[in-house]
Amino acid sequence: MDLRHLRYFVAVAEELHFGRAAERLSMAQPPLSQAIRRLEHELGVELLHRSTRRVGLTDAGRSYLARARRILGEVDEAAHEARRVAAGAVGHLAVGCVGSATYSLLPALSRGLSLELPGVDFSFRGEMLVPDQAEALRTGEIDLALLRPPIADLSLTVLPLRRDWLIVAVPADHPLAALRQVEITDLADAALIVHSADRRSVMYDVVLGLFHDAGIEPRIRHEVGETSTLITLVAGGLGVAVVPEPVTALALEGVAYLPLAQPAAHVDLAVAHRTDRTEPHLARAVSLVRRIV
Repeated sequence: MDLRHLRYFVAVAEELHFGRAAERLSMAQPPLSQAIRRLEHELGVELLHRSTRRVGLTDAGRSYLARARRILGEVDEAAHEARRVAAGAVGHLAVGCVGSATYSLLPALSRGLSLELPGVDFSFRGEMLVPDQAEALRTGEIDLALLRPPIADLSLTVLPLRRDWLIVAVPADHPLAALRQVEITDLADAALIVHSADRRSVMYDVVLGLFHDAGIEPRIRHEVGETSTLITLVAGGLGVAVVPEPVTALALEGVAYLPLAQPAAHVDLAVAHRTDRTEPHLARAVSLVRRIV
């Protein structure tokens, strides 16, 4: 079925006049009349009563008009939807965030994405460790990840966002809280709270690397999986922690945040997605994340 013939018929049926319908369609009247004849021949029914004075719908024509309008409406809607998909204006994306990004970025990021891509349905998962994020990206459980490099997975595209300097979180009543800044050597005798080694946390390796570079054996008291738990334990006086600066967004009572003297002590933040994912709405979201962050 030629959709043009459907549109021609609807125009004539609504105008009940070949001349006005031809003008509406920006075409000559004879080709329009011939197209309607071909449609009737193809269907094997008469759709229009014709006379020298008027055009009217047959019973079959009235029935056909209702269906034709629905079909054309669905075709137009499908075309509109296809254009929106091609433009990256619709879809669903799940975003997984490492702990510090959960608190420092997620509120602004969720607002920004919702405002600029209102047709995309976003969901968010916070407090994810990098190995869990990589696995969730591979399986499709999440579509984007805000994570801490390095990540050795050639199936993932990892794009840098920013550099976060490291600071020290200490109980507010701890002797170290009186210092203007802290060196790693100041933490030699302190009980240390770190992210879990068993779950292959990037921060675990970074923090232990700082201690080992200073020739200090860290006194690890607690290993935790979530940044919020880590800071809660610091607030409870159970130890100190080396964390990325954005963790200060967790302004818990009983915690003091101090600069770390080592000028090169930092971790990077990146956005990652599966390399074989090329949907337009994913590309637009990545671009927005890079701009917002």
